[in-house]
Amino acid sequence: MSHEAVIISGARTAIGTAYKGSLTETDPFVLGTAVVAEAVRRAGVDPDTVDDVVLGESLYGGGAIGRYVAIEAGLVNAPGIAHNRHCASGLSTLQSAAASIMSGMDRIVVAGGVQSSSTAPKVNRRIPGSAEWEEDWLAPSHCETPDAPVRDMSITVGWNAAAKAGISRARMDEWALRSHQRAIAAIDAGSFTDEIVPIQVTRGDGATVTFAVDEHPRRTSSLEKLASLKPLHPDIDGFSITAGNAAGVNDAAGAVVVADRSVARARGIEPLAVVRAWASVGLPPADTGLAPAPAIEKVLDRAGLGVSDVALWEINEAFASVAVAATDTLGLDENTVNVLGSGCSLGHPVAMTGTRMVLSLVHELRRRGGGIGVAAMCAGGGMGTAVVLEV
Repeated sequence: MSHEAVIISGARTAIGTAYKGSLTETDPFVLGTAVVAEAVRRAGVDPDTVDDVVLGESLYGGGAIGRYVAIEAGLVNAPGIAHNRHCASGLSTLQSAAASIMSGMDRIVVAGGVQSSSTAPKVNRRIPGSAEWEEDWLAPSHCETPDAPVRDMSITVGWNAAAKAGISRARMDEWALRSHQRAIAAIDAGSFTDEIVPIQVTRGDGATVTFAVDEHPRRTSSLEKLASLKPLHPDIDGFSITAGNAAGVNDAAGAVVVADRSVARARGIEPLAVVRAWASVGLPPADTGLAPAPAIEKVLDRAGLGVSDVALWEINEAFASVAVAATDTLGLDENTVNVLGSGCSLGHPVAMTGTRMVLSLVHELRRRGGGIGVAAMCAGGGMGTAVVLEV
Protein backbone atom coordinates (compact mmCIF):
# COMPACT_ATOMS: atom_id res chain seq x y z
CA MET A 1 0.00 0.00 0.00
CA SER A 2 1.41 3.38 -1.01
CA HIS A 3 1.28 6.32 1.36
CA GLU A 4 1.25 9.95 0.23
CA ALA A 5 2.39 12.76 2.55
CA VAL A 6 0.26 15.89 2.43
CA ILE A 7 0.37 19.17 4.32
CA ILE A 8 -3.04 19.79 5.86
CA SER A 9 -2.41 22.95 7.88
CA GLY A 10 0.25 25.31 9.10
CA ALA A 11 0.89 28.38 11.19
CA ARG A 12 3.77 30.69 11.97
CA THR A 13 4.42 33.71 14.10
CA ALA A 14 5.29 36.98 12.48
CA ILE A 15 9.07 37.41 12.24
CA GLY A 16 10.72 39.65 14.81
CA THR A 17 14.02 41.48 14.59
CA ALA A 18 16.40 39.96 17.11
CA TYR A 19 17.65 41.94 20.14
CA LYS A 20 15.49 45.02 19.45
CA GLY A 21 12.20 43.76 18.00
CA SER A 22 8.89 42.50 19.36
CA LEU A 23 10.00 38.97 20.32
CA THR A 24 13.08 39.79 22.39
CA GLU A 25 11.33 38.74 25.62
CA THR A 26 9.61 35.63 24.21
CA ASP A 27 11.58 32.40 24.43
CA PRO A 28 11.48 29.57 21.84
CA PHE A 29 9.35 27.33 24.03
CA VAL A 30 6.53 29.88 24.05
CA LEU A 31 6.94 30.53 20.32
CA GLY A 32 6.97 26.82 19.49
CA THR A 33 3.95 26.05 21.65
CA ALA A 34 1.91 28.80 19.99
CA VAL A 35 2.48 27.60 16.43
CA VAL A 36 2.19 23.86 17.10
CA ALA A 37 -1.06 24.31 19.00
CA GLU A 38 -2.46 26.55 16.26
CA ALA A 39 -1.36 24.27 13.41
CA VAL A 40 -3.09 21.30 15.09
CA ARG A 41 -6.19 23.39 15.75
CA ARG A 42 -6.34 24.48 12.11
CA ALA A 43 -5.91 20.88 10.97
CA GLY A 44 -8.97 19.90 12.98
CA VAL A 45 -7.38 16.65 14.13
CA ASP A 46 -7.59 15.17 17.61
CA PRO A 47 -4.32 16.03 19.42
CA ASP A 48 -4.21 12.44 20.70
CA THR A 49 -3.84 11.18 17.11
CA VAL A 50 -0.60 13.08 16.44
CA ASP A 51 2.24 10.55 16.19
CA ASP A 52 5.22 12.86 16.58
CA VAL A 53 6.41 16.46 16.81
CA VAL A 54 9.64 17.24 14.95
CA LEU A 55 10.98 20.76 15.53
CA GLY A 56 14.09 22.33 14.13
CA GLU A 57 16.37 24.22 16.48
CA SER A 58 19.77 25.73 15.95
CA LEU A 59 22.30 27.14 18.40
CA TYR A 60 19.99 26.72 21.37
CA GLY A 61 22.05 24.34 23.45
CA GLY A 62 20.33 21.00 23.10
CA GLY A 63 17.30 19.55 24.87
CA ALA A 64 14.25 18.15 23.08
CA ILE A 65 12.22 21.22 22.25
CA GLY A 66 9.83 19.05 20.21
CA ARG A 67 8.77 17.13 23.31
CA TYR A 68 8.55 20.23 25.49
CA VAL A 69 6.26 21.93 22.99
CA ALA A 70 4.20 18.78 22.43
CA ILE A 71 3.34 18.67 26.13
CA GLU A 72 2.58 22.38 26.40
CA ALA A 73 0.45 22.32 23.23
CA GLY A 74 -1.69 19.50 24.61
CA LEU A 75 -0.14 16.72 22.52
CA VAL A 76 0.94 14.70 25.54
CA ASN A 77 0.77 11.39 23.66
CA ALA A 78 3.14 12.62 20.94
CA PRO A 79 6.88 12.26 21.55
CA GLY A 80 9.13 14.98 20.24
CA ILE A 81 12.55 15.48 18.73
CA ALA A 82 14.89 18.42 18.18
CA HIS A 83 16.20 18.45 14.60
CA ASN A 84 19.29 20.45 13.64
CA ARG A 85 20.51 21.06 10.10
CA HIS A 86 21.28 24.66 10.90
CA CYS A 87 19.63 27.00 8.37
CA ALA A 88 17.88 24.09 6.68
CA SER A 89 16.35 22.69 9.87
CA GLY A 90 12.83 23.89 9.05
CA LEU A 91 12.91 22.14 5.68
CA SER A 92 14.54 19.01 7.07
CA THR A 93 11.80 18.50 9.67
CA LEU A 94 9.25 18.44 6.85
CA GLN A 95 11.36 15.83 5.06
CA SER A 96 11.54 13.67 8.20
CA ALA A 97 7.79 13.95 8.75
CA ALA A 98 7.03 13.07 5.14
CA ALA A 99 9.43 10.12 5.23
CA SER A 100 7.81 8.59 8.31
CA ILE A 101 4.38 8.95 6.73
CA MET A 102 5.35 7.67 3.29
CA SER A 103 6.98 4.64 4.90
CA GLY A 104 3.67 3.83 6.60
CA MET A 105 5.11 4.17 10.09
CA ASP A 106 3.28 7.37 11.13
CA ARG A 107 0.01 8.94 10.03
CA ILE A 108 0.06 12.49 11.45
CA VAL A 109 3.26 14.39 12.28
CA VAL A 110 3.81 18.03 13.21
CA ALA A 111 6.98 19.49 11.69
CA GLY A 112 8.48 22.95 12.00
CA GLY A 113 11.20 25.11 13.40
CA VAL A 114 11.83 27.56 16.21
CA GLN A 115 14.42 30.32 16.52
CA SER A 116 14.92 32.80 19.33
CA SER A 117 18.20 34.49 18.55
CA SER A 118 17.36 37.10 21.17
CA THR A 119 17.40 34.54 23.99
CA ALA A 120 19.92 31.99 22.68
CA PRO A 121 22.23 30.73 25.45
CA LYS A 122 25.95 31.31 25.67
CA VAL A 123 27.95 28.10 26.01
CA ASN A 124 31.21 27.54 27.89
CA ARG A 125 33.34 24.41 27.58
CA ARG A 126 36.52 23.07 29.12
CA ILE A 127 39.42 23.10 26.68
CA PRO A 128 40.56 19.47 26.20
CA GLY A 129 43.89 18.72 27.84
CA SER A 130 43.71 21.63 30.26
CA ALA A 131 41.79 23.05 33.18
CA GLU A 132 41.00 26.20 31.21
CA TRP A 133 37.49 27.12 30.07
CA GLU A 134 36.59 28.66 26.73
CA GLU A 135 33.77 31.17 27.03
CA ASP A 136 31.08 31.80 24.42
CA TRP A 137 31.97 28.57 22.62
CA LEU A 138 30.16 27.67 19.40
CA ALA A 139 29.81 24.03 18.43
CA PRO A 140 31.29 23.92 14.89
CA SER A 141 29.92 22.07 11.86
CA HIS A 142 33.28 22.07 10.13
CA CYS A 143 36.93 22.63 10.91
CA GLU A 144 38.13 26.21 10.90
CA THR A 145 39.94 27.23 7.70
CA PRO A 146 40.90 30.67 6.36
CA ASP A 147 38.39 30.43 3.50
CA ALA A 148 35.60 29.03 5.70
CA PRO A 149 35.67 30.57 9.18
CA VAL A 150 33.23 28.87 11.53
CA ARG A 151 31.84 32.08 13.04
CA ASP A 152 31.81 34.39 10.04
CA MET A 153 29.20 33.45 7.47
CA SER A 154 29.73 36.71 5.60
CA ILE A 155 32.93 35.08 4.31
CA THR A 156 32.08 31.37 4.39
CA VAL A 157 28.72 31.80 2.68
CA GLY A 158 28.12 35.31 1.31
CA TRP A 159 31.49 36.41 -0.04
CA ASN A 160 32.62 33.03 -1.31
CA ALA A 161 29.38 32.60 -3.25
CA ALA A 162 29.63 36.08 -4.74
CA ALA A 163 33.27 35.64 -5.73
CA LYS A 164 32.92 32.14 -7.17
CA ALA A 165 29.72 32.97 -9.08
CA GLY A 166 31.01 36.34 -10.29
CA ILE A 167 28.24 38.39 -8.69
CA SER A 168 28.78 42.14 -8.31
CA ARG A 169 27.81 44.19 -5.28
CA ALA A 170 25.42 46.20 -7.46
CA ARG A 171 23.59 43.02 -8.44
CA MET A 172 23.32 41.92 -4.81
CA ASP A 173 22.08 45.33 -3.66
CA GLU A 174 19.48 45.39 -6.43
CA TRP A 175 18.31 41.92 -5.40
CA ALA A 176 18.10 42.94 -1.75
CA LEU A 177 16.11 46.08 -2.55
CA ARG A 178 13.64 44.07 -4.60
CA SER A 179 13.35 41.63 -1.71
CA HIS A 180 12.25 44.47 0.58
CA GLN A 181 9.86 45.84 -2.05
CA ARG A 182 8.26 42.44 -2.55
CA ALA A 183 7.94 41.77 1.18
CA ILE A 184 6.31 45.14 1.82
CA ALA A 185 3.92 44.61 -1.10
CA ALA A 186 3.02 41.17 0.28
CA ILE A 187 2.40 42.56 3.77
CA ASP A 188 0.21 45.35 2.37
CA ALA A 189 -1.74 42.86 0.24
CA GLY A 190 -2.34 40.58 3.25
CA SER A 191 -0.45 37.73 1.59
CA PHE A 192 0.91 36.46 4.91
CA THR A 193 -2.32 36.74 6.87
CA ASP A 194 -3.31 33.09 6.40
CA GLU A 195 0.14 31.94 7.56
CA ILE A 196 0.44 33.99 10.73
CA VAL A 197 -1.07 33.32 14.14
CA PRO A 198 -1.16 36.56 16.15
CA ILE A 199 0.39 36.18 19.59
CA GLN A 200 0.40 38.34 22.72
CA VAL A 201 3.95 39.30 23.65
CA THR A 202 5.74 41.60 26.06
CA ARG A 203 8.23 43.85 24.33
CA GLY A 204 11.54 45.02 25.72
CA ASP A 205 9.95 48.29 26.84
CA GLY A 206 7.44 46.35 28.93
CA ALA A 207 4.44 46.98 26.72
CA THR A 208 2.12 44.05 25.93
CA VAL A 209 1.13 43.95 22.28
CA THR A 210 -0.42 41.66 19.71
CA PHE A 211 2.35 40.71 17.29
CA ALA A 212 0.99 39.75 13.88
CA VAL A 213 3.02 41.51 11.17
CA ASP A 214 6.58 40.76 10.03
CA GLU A 215 8.63 43.68 11.29
CA HIS A 216 11.99 43.26 9.57
CA PRO A 217 11.29 44.56 6.01
CA ARG A 218 12.20 48.21 5.44
CA ARG A 219 9.78 50.48 3.59
CA THR A 220 12.40 53.18 3.20
CA SER A 221 15.12 51.02 1.69
CA SER A 222 16.69 52.35 -1.52
CA LEU A 223 19.65 51.58 -3.75
CA GLU A 224 21.33 54.73 -2.49
CA LYS A 225 21.03 53.61 1.14
CA LEU A 226 22.21 50.09 0.33
CA ALA A 227 25.17 51.42 -1.68
CA SER A 228 26.22 53.65 1.23
CA LEU A 229 26.68 50.72 3.63
CA LYS A 230 30.26 49.73 4.39
CA PRO A 231 31.48 46.22 3.52
CA LEU A 232 31.60 43.93 6.52
CA HIS A 233 35.29 43.21 5.77
CA PRO A 234 36.95 46.32 4.31
CA ASP A 235 40.27 44.56 4.95
CA ILE A 236 39.50 42.05 2.18
CA ASP A 237 40.08 43.43 -1.31
CA GLY A 238 36.83 43.78 -3.22
CA PHE A 239 34.68 42.47 -0.36
CA SER A 240 31.06 43.19 -1.28
CA ILE A 241 28.93 41.76 1.53
CA THR A 242 27.16 44.36 3.68
CA ALA A 243 24.44 44.34 6.30
CA GLY A 244 22.08 45.36 3.50
CA ASN A 245 22.62 42.42 1.15
CA ALA A 246 22.72 39.88 3.99
CA ALA A 247 19.84 38.29 5.87
CA GLY A 248 18.66 39.67 9.17
CA VAL A 249 19.09 38.05 12.58
CA ASN A 250 15.61 37.14 13.72
CA ASP A 251 13.16 35.43 16.04
CA ALA A 252 10.12 33.35 14.97
CA ALA A 253 8.48 29.92 14.95
CA GLY A 254 6.43 27.94 12.46
CA ALA A 255 4.82 24.52 12.12
CA VAL A 256 2.91 22.42 9.59
CA VAL A 257 0.80 19.33 10.10
CA VAL A 258 1.74 16.54 7.70
CA ALA A 259 -0.62 13.58 7.28
CA ASP A 260 -1.16 10.47 5.24
CA ARG A 261 -3.47 11.27 2.32
CA SER A 262 -5.85 8.53 3.53
CA VAL A 263 -6.16 10.23 6.93
CA ALA A 264 -7.02 13.55 5.32
CA ARG A 265 -9.53 11.88 3.04
CA ALA A 266 -11.22 10.02 5.90
CA ARG A 267 -11.59 13.29 7.83
CA GLY A 268 -12.80 15.28 4.85
CA ILE A 269 -9.72 17.50 4.91
CA GLU A 270 -8.59 19.14 1.67
CA PRO A 271 -4.77 19.09 1.64
CA LEU A 272 -2.89 22.36 1.16
CA ALA A 273 -0.09 20.62 -0.73
CA VAL A 274 1.55 17.28 -1.49
CA VAL A 275 5.20 16.61 -0.60
CA ARG A 276 6.55 15.18 -3.87
CA ALA A 277 10.31 14.84 -3.25
CA TRP A 278 13.28 16.10 -1.27
CA ALA A 279 17.06 15.94 -1.48
CA SER A 280 20.08 17.17 0.42
CA VAL A 281 23.70 17.63 -0.64
CA GLY A 282 27.10 18.19 0.93
CA LEU A 283 29.82 20.48 -0.44
CA PRO A 284 33.17 21.77 0.83
CA PRO A 285 32.35 24.27 3.60
CA ALA A 286 33.81 27.14 1.56
CA ASP A 287 31.15 26.42 -1.11
CA THR A 288 28.19 26.53 1.30
CA GLY A 289 26.54 29.47 -0.48
CA LEU A 290 26.49 27.53 -3.76
CA ALA A 291 24.61 24.56 -2.27
CA PRO A 292 21.01 25.37 -3.33
CA ALA A 293 21.69 24.75 -7.04
CA PRO A 294 22.96 21.14 -6.73
CA ALA A 295 20.25 20.42 -4.15
CA ILE A 296 17.63 21.64 -6.62
CA GLU A 297 19.12 19.63 -9.47
CA LYS A 298 19.09 16.52 -7.28
CA VAL A 299 15.51 16.96 -6.10
CA LEU A 300 14.17 17.71 -9.58
CA ASP A 301 15.83 14.55 -10.85
CA ARG A 302 14.22 12.54 -8.05
CA ALA A 303 10.83 14.08 -8.82
CA GLY A 304 11.18 13.50 -12.57
CA LEU A 305 10.80 17.22 -13.24
CA GLY A 306 12.66 19.96 -15.06
CA VAL A 307 13.16 23.63 -14.25
CA SER A 308 10.37 24.55 -16.66
CA ASP A 309 7.87 22.48 -14.64
CA VAL A 310 8.27 24.70 -11.57
CA ALA A 311 5.92 27.65 -11.13
CA LEU A 312 7.52 29.27 -8.08
CA TRP A 313 10.82 29.08 -6.22
CA GLU A 314 11.83 29.92 -2.66
CA ILE A 315 15.62 30.15 -2.39
CA ASN A 316 16.58 31.54 0.97
CA GLU A 317 18.54 34.77 0.94
CA ALA A 318 20.99 33.92 3.70
CA PHE A 319 22.89 36.44 1.63
CA ALA A 320 21.64 37.90 -1.64
CA SER A 321 24.57 36.18 -3.34
CA VAL A 322 23.14 32.75 -2.47
CA ALA A 323 19.85 33.31 -4.26
CA VAL A 324 21.48 35.12 -7.19
CA ALA A 325 24.05 32.33 -7.68
CA ALA A 326 21.37 29.62 -7.74
CA THR A 327 19.16 31.67 -10.07
CA ASP A 328 22.02 32.22 -12.51
CA THR A 329 23.32 28.66 -12.34
CA LEU A 330 19.92 27.12 -13.06
CA GLY A 331 18.75 29.81 -15.49
CA LEU A 332 15.68 30.68 -13.47
CA ASP A 333 13.27 33.52 -14.22
CA GLU A 334 13.85 36.07 -11.43
CA ASN A 335 10.15 36.92 -11.51
CA THR A 336 9.40 33.45 -10.09
CA VAL A 337 12.02 33.48 -7.31
CA ASN A 338 11.16 34.77 -3.81
CA VAL A 339 8.10 36.63 -5.02
CA LEU A 340 7.12 37.57 -1.44
CA GLY A 341 10.60 38.52 -0.26
CA SER A 342 13.08 36.38 1.65
CA GLY A 343 16.00 36.59 4.06
CA CYS A 344 17.25 40.06 3.10
CA SER A 345 13.81 41.51 3.86
CA LEU A 346 11.67 39.16 5.93
CA GLY A 347 14.73 37.98 7.83
CA HIS A 348 16.28 34.62 8.58
CA PRO A 349 15.15 33.06 11.88
CA VAL A 350 17.55 30.22 11.27
CA ALA A 351 15.81 26.99 12.31
CA MET A 352 12.36 28.32 11.35
CA THR A 353 13.09 29.82 7.93
CA GLY A 354 12.45 26.62 5.98
CA THR A 355 8.97 26.35 7.50
CA ARG A 356 8.23 29.97 6.55
CA MET A 357 9.34 29.24 3.01
CA VAL A 358 7.02 26.22 2.77
CA LEU A 359 4.03 28.13 4.14
CA SER A 360 4.60 31.12 1.87
CA LEU A 361 5.15 28.91 -1.17
CA VAL A 362 2.02 26.83 -0.57
CA HIS A 363 -0.27 29.80 0.04
CA GLU A 364 1.05 31.74 -2.95
CA LEU A 365 0.64 28.72 -5.25
CA ARG A 366 -2.93 28.35 -4.03
CA ARG A 367 -3.64 32.00 -4.80
CA ARG A 368 -2.28 31.40 -8.31
CA GLY A 369 -4.36 28.30 -8.94
CA GLY A 370 -1.81 25.63 -8.04
CA GLY A 371 1.32 24.14 -9.55
CA ILE A 372 4.76 22.93 -8.56
CA GLY A 373 6.88 24.84 -6.06
CA VAL A 374 10.45 24.27 -4.90
CA ALA A 375 11.97 25.48 -1.64
CA ALA A 376 15.74 25.32 -1.28
CA MET A 377 18.46 26.66 0.99
CA CYS A 378 22.05 26.30 2.05
CA ALA A 379 23.07 25.36 5.58
CA GLY A 380 26.20 25.79 7.67
CA GLY A 381 29.04 23.33 7.19
CA GLY A 382 28.62 22.98 3.42
CA MET A 383 25.09 21.61 3.17
CA GLY A 384 22.06 22.28 1.03
CA THR A 385 18.53 20.90 0.85
CA ALA A 386 15.45 21.23 -1.34
CA VAL A 387 11.83 20.13 -1.32
CA VAL A 388 9.32 19.79 -4.15
CA LEU A 389 5.70 20.60 -3.28
CA GLU A 390 2.60 20.40 -5.44
CA VAL A 391 -0.59 22.38 -4.92
